[in-house]
Amino acid sequence: MLAISTTNSLEAQKSKAVTNLDKAPRLVVGIVVDQMRWDYLERFAPLFKSNGGFNRMMSQGFSNDNCQIGYTPSVTACGHTGIYTGTVPAIHGITGNAWYDTQLKRNVYCSEDRTVDGVGAAGASDGKMSPKNMLTTSIADELRMANNFKSKVVGIALKDRGAILPAGHSANGAYWFDAKSGNFITSTYYYKELPNWVKQFNDRQIPDSLMKLGWKKSLADDVYLQYATADEKNYEGKPFGANQRKMPYDLTRAANEGFGKLSTTPWGNTLTVELAKAAVLAEEMGKDGVTDMLAVSFSSPDYVGHSFGPNSWEIVDNYIKLDEELGRMFDFLDATVGKGKYTAFLSADHAVAHVPGFMKENKLPGGLLDDKAAISEMNAAIKAKFGIDKLVVSLTNYQVHFNRDLLDSLNADRKAINQFMVHYLMKKEYILNAFPTSEILTSPMPQYLREKMANGFLYNRSGDIQMVLKSGYIDGGATGTTHGLWYSYDAHIPLLWYGFGIKQGRSNKRVFMHDIASTVASLLKIQEPSGNIGNPIEEVLKK
Repeated sequence: MLAISTTNSLEAQKSKAVTNLDKAPRLVVGIVVDQMRWDYLERFAPLFKSNGGFNRMMSQGFSNDNCQIGYTPSVTACGHTGIYTGTVPAIHGITGNAWYDTQLKRNVYCSEDRTVDGVGAAGASDGKMSPKNMLTTSIADELRMANNFKSKVVGIALKDRGAILPAGHSANGAYWFDAKSGNFITSTYYYKELPNWVKQFNDRQIPDSLMKLGWKKSLADDVYLQYATADEKNYEGKPFGANQRKMPYDLTRAANEGFGKLSTTPWGNTLTVELAKAAVLAEEMGKDGVTDMLAVSFSSPDYVGHSFGPNSWEIVDNYIKLDEELGRMFDFLDATVGKGKYTAFLSADHAVAHVPGFMKENKLPGGLLDDKAAISEMNAAIKAKFGIDKLVVSLTNYQVHFNRDLLDSLNADRKAINQFMVHYLMKKEYILNAFPTSEILTSPMPQYLREKMANGFLYNRSGDIQMVLKSGYIDGGATGTTHGLWYSYDAHIPLLWYGFGIKQGRSNKRVFMHDIASTVASLLKIQEPSGNIGNPIEEVLKK
């Protein structure tokens, strides 16, 4: 009788497990569009196709129209990490794409790992990457732990940090683009050699074919003029050579330099989608009875945006083509995983400032900061005042880093030096405010801004003096643009939801990047990431 009861109990548990599969998506697809401003969704809406990705998500899913980044600096590594960890740099530890580490006394790249080797890379020193610098778990890690690591998690991007950080510590794999070879690579953190399916993908030599196609416009010239400035501006970059000033671009001229220029075209998005499709098929994602997660980051919009800016023909064309690629990816997922069987979210790691040249042309505020010149001038001023040579060792993430060991050895008056540096900076044209990082929460700035800066501060990975640049100012050169500040042009990002468990609608209620992970956790009914500070966006989820 006991044996019969036990058998019945086991059968009931199996039945319950199968029933629970209907209450969760087979696959979660996290999409990060590197450098996407929220206003692109509205500016370019008439150009998006009815069966494209953006229109599909907006018309059939949910749009959080007021999603903000809750920290500074607004850069790629922080954003990708923040989306998937549900927290901020002060907790997850990724305080920039790189930072000056006061213990190691050198600059540290966000995903560097000198204990591992690259796998499939062209150079022996390439690909030495892992998520080890990330201090908390991600939503991908929590999904893996929730079902005893049966869920499959894969991260894909052209940029290493766009693939590695979202996939978390326990991912089945993360793959990124090696511009020298044109192959996707990984590191020994994940595998001793590339999985066969990645080798087979690389053997297709898709980058070679794409380079031969060049970059051609999608639409007639008069259409671009409705959404962008006149073409061929002097303040736009020339990433394909000085003689190529506007579309169409001949990419074969750059072939002898490797495949790096491919990333600065919409073809980088095509390549990313193709690898994502290959991963879903090879790893049988969404097929094994538990929820899997695919983290896809589109890096090319960032490269295009940095070179040409948000008012260029190139950025318009990039989003026309990205919309088509997203549509193709959703069609593929409908066919392989099942329509309505997967959940997708789309956001950005940061947005971007207008090109300073564009701002000047239109009588709008803005300008440039030269980091290297600023460091030299700061050191000269400190030496003249205090007799201390080369005290400033770095100007990173809008923070001035002092040689703290040198200050200790000299028993220098830190308060006096801090005050001097603040007064020195406040005289600069590009500075709105400056204060010691130890005084962030008492600085004479609005609380909202103080909190953002505190959220980006971690003592051993942050500096000594916080700089707040004026609106429209960037640390860059005469062409192109960048991002990294707290202003809305850098911090207002899209947030779209689509598929299983998602309502249809939109909202202007303020939400934050760090709310995304806890919303996914709520959908999947799993633990939120270890450092999570966000809240589920309840209006997005079906009851």
